[in-house]
Amino acid sequence: MVPACGRPACGEAADGRRPAVPAQTTRHRVAVATLFDPTTFRHLERLGIGSGRRCWEVGAGGTSVVSWPAEKVGPTGQVVATDIDTSLLASVARPPVEVHVHDVSAEEPPGEGFDLVHARLVLVHVPDRERALRSMIKALRPSGRLLIEDADPALQPLVCPDEHGPEQRLADRLRHGFRRLLADRGAASHACSARPACAASRPMRTSLSPPRPARTSRPEGWSWPRPR
Repeated sequence: MVPACGRPACGEAADGRRPAVPAQTTRHRVAVATLFDPTTFRHLERLGIGSGRRCWEVGAGGTSVVSWPAEKVGPTGQVVATDIDTSLLASVARPPVEVHVHDVSAEEPPGEGFDLVHARLVLVHVPDRERALRSMIKALRPSGRLLIEDADPALQPLVCPDEHGPEQRLADRLRHGFRRLLADRGAASHACSARPACAASRPMRTSLSPPRPARTSRPEGWSWPRPR
C-alpha cells in the first residue's frame, strides 16, 4: 500500500512487500525498551495521558512506547507513530495508532493540535536538531506537552573517575570508544546540556535524570508546555 504522499506505509517496500527485519535490529530495540521503558512510562504518566488525547511518537522505532499511550487514549484518541524506518511498527498499525514514514529533521509534522509529542533518543541522531525541535513544537496544540528524552555522554565523560583497577580502566576505554563512535556517525554528544535556542527561549518545566556512575547513562528528559 502506498499512501497519497507516495511513500510506502508501515514498513512496506515500494512493491507492497514487507522486508524481513534483521534479528540484530530486533534485539537492539528489545534491549532499548527493557532499559528505558520504565523511566519513559513514569515521565508519560506524570503528564496525564487520558482518553481521547492525541499523541505523536517521534522516531518510534519499536512498538512498546507506541502501545502504552494507545491503551491510555483509547478508541476516541489517536497515536501517530513516525520514523524513517517503520518496519517494526506494522503490528500496531491499527486504530487508534497510525504509522507513517517520516523524517522529523527534514519534513513538516504529520499533523497539528497534538496534546503530547514525545521523542526518545531522537535528537542525538538527527542532523538538524533545531528544525526537528521546531517541527515538534509546531505540532502541539496550545498548552500541549513536549517530552524529550535523550542521552548526553558529554555529561558523564568517564564511567569510573577513580580508576583503581583493570575493570575501571576498561570501562573508561569503552566510554571513550562509545563517544568516538557517536561523533564519527554524526551524533550530537551534548544533545541535552546544549539545549537548542528555539527551546531555550520558551517557558518550560524541566525534568533531568542525573548520570549514574558505573552504569549506562539513562536518557535525560525535558518536558515543557507550549505557550497558550
